[in-house]
Amino acid sequence: MQRDLLRLVAITDNLRDGINGLARRAVASKRGGATMIQLRLPDEGARTLTAAARELIAAVDVPVVVHGRIDVALAAGAAGVHLGVDDIAVAEVRRLCGADFVIGRSAGTEEDVRRADGADYVALGPAFDVDPRRPGRALGMSALERLTRAAVMPVIAVGGISPATAPDAMRAGACGIALISGIFGSPDPETAARELRSAIER
Repeated sequence: MQRDLLRLVAITDNLRDGINGLARRAVASKRGGATMIQLRLPDEGARTLTAAARELIAAVDVPVVVHGRIDVALAAGAAGVHLGVDDIAVAEVRRLCGADFVIGRSAGTEEDVRRADGADYVALGPAFDVDPRRPGRALGMSALERLTRAAVMPVIAVGGISPATAPDAMRAGACGIALISGIFGSPDPETAARELRSAIER
């Protein structure tokens, strides 16, 4: 897939303002520079997820991928799916869904990266400490750079991403960044996305 589509991945947080509100936040994120939307609503069932995916697809002209739910992605006509570390193998998804179906996979170790073989991109993280009260869980820039070099597919950095940390992730070799609260959790997703795009384009 085109690396430019991985520049700024905005991940959904919740349905506090309903599906329509989620779509409005997606539109605002895209206006600010988001290049992909990942639908991630772990507390919602298949019916709600499918409705939300269809709404997002209709609302934005960037790819929409569904986190962990191949069935929902196919039912809604999404661009693809993002797989967690323990989800079904990439090769199985590729066999079921075809060459044009976007497949992303999460990773945090060298073994995870190897298991992501065949994916269109891998999301490495947590790149930075997400919770300052629990430091030390992040990969750090040295490991991020090493794992990025080991990956045969494009890498996006996730976890603890902000306008302050995003440039470091890009310097470590990531082709893009992904985040939840920093965009969809912001009271102004458009401005938040614009600030992040500005940070990674420096």
